[in-house]
Amino acid sequence: MKIVVCVKQVPDTKGGVKFNPDGTLDRGAMLAIMNPDDKAGLEAALRIKDETGAEVTVLTMGLPKAEEVLREAIAMGADKGILVTDRVLGGADTWATSTTLAGALRNLDYDLIITGRQAIDGDTAQVGPQISEHLDIPVISYAKDIKIEGDCVVVQRQYDDRYHVLKAKMPCLVTALSELNEPRYMTPGGIFDAYDAEITVWGRADLKDVDDANLGLSGSPTKIAKASDKVRKGAGEKVELDPDESVNYIMGKLKEKHVI
Repeated sequence: MKIVVCVKQVPDTKGGVKFNPDGTLDRGAMLAIMNPDDKAGLEAALRIKDETGAEVTVLTMGLPKAEEVLREAIAMGADKGILVTDRVLGGADTWATSTTLAGALRNLDYDLIITGRQAIDGDTAQVGPQISEHLDIPVISYAKDIKIEGDCVVVQRQYDDRYHVLKAKMPCLVTALSELNEPRYMTPGGIFDAYDAEITVWGRADLKDVDDANLGLSGSPTKIAKASDKVRKGAGEKVELDPDESVNYIMGKLKEKHVI
């Protein structure tokens, strides 16, 4: 069995964010981590590997420094890492990103593709389902549990306060929630192996069946009108009332805002 996990190196927002003049994130100037939903998807793949002996390949698109998350994945137990990086791919929105990743995936054999539900730097939850559309394979999103049964994948899909149990024949794509599991730590031996491992690097020329018109910033139909750091909230309204008046005041505000 072959599993491909798509991961993304995202800004560690605890350290603040920085923007380029065109409104895109200045990723090279910020501390970066592996996207949490993607890390849960990686852990799910590694658990399937532990049970079945599956081969796990990790794929990312980004700057050359995105190699760091591939080595982290290998240190956790992944078998291979592939980095897709090229200047012409920069500034991509979800459409251009999914087009790029699908072009890379067409070079690979896979039974199961796992992506995170969404990335913390965009929160769109679009890339995984878009990849499945490009590749014409089934997708199950919002996975809170993943199991393999023969040539099928069985997923508990989170839905409000309950979940659906869905079964799909592979090849299939699943998007993972960060709540899916608790990712394992890198092992000391895994870290040494990871930094000795050879990372495969692909550029635009290695993408299969993609059109330049759908790549990078120029191929992104979504345009950023304005970008800014976190906006500070004002102090708000302060009142001094006795307990009974306070209750009436709060209830009135909740009704006014249609909360109750």
